[in-house]
This record gives sequence, C-alpha cells and structure tokens, in this order.
Amino acid sequence: MSFSYYGGGTPWVAPKTADAIKNPLKGNASSIAEGKKLFTQMCAICHGAKGKGDGMAGMSLNPRPTNFTKESVQAQTDGAIYWKITEGRAPMASYKASLKDNQRWQLVNYIRTFKKVKK
Repeated sequence: MSFSYYGGGTPWVAPKTADAIKNPLKGNASSIAEGKKLFTQMCAICHGAKGKGDGMAGMSLNPRPTNFTKESVQAQTDGAIYWKITEGRAPMASYKASLKDNQRWQLVNYIRTFKKVKK
C-alpha cells in the first residue's frame, strides 16, 4: 500500500517487511491522546488539523502531503505507516532521530482516528 498525494507523483510504498512490524501500543487510548499532541505540534502544519493533507505549509510541497482520511492510507498496516514516519521521503522528513519509537507509534494510533466511518 502507498500513501497517496493530492498532486500525484510516485506512490510511496513501504517495503513488504514493514507490514510485519507489530504495533506495541495498538488500541491504547492514552497513546492516541499523546499522538494527537505530537500530530498537532509536528504534523498538522503540513497534513492539516484534520489529516486531509491540506496544512498551510503543505500547500507548496510536491508531492503534496498525504490525506490520512483516504481509504488507501487507512488500508495500510500499522507497520507500513510507522516505517514511513521513521524513514521519511522528500519532502517529508525522517523522524527516526527526533521521535522515540513509542512516539512514532502514538502518531500511528492517532492517524488511525482519521478513518472515515462508513454510513
């Protein structure tokens, strides 16, 4: 699976090995709350407050930031999303050195809250 972009570009596909990475904080409510704080501080400027890829700083980026509400993003494994946060890809930075493992998992858990509820 790949992150999708508004502006097109090459799909960002995590390696198959990323799918095997298990989320040690899956379903943890406090990790979602911490993830929200981190997202607001570090991600919303590009990805937007509601995760739609429409943040102020992201408007000029190519490719545009990922829209986390898209089904194609939510269909990815936690491991794939964690891998992308960890490794980065231009123009998105790698957070391997600046965020601890558990903080990156907290972000994964918060990103999951952007999943659209089917009616």
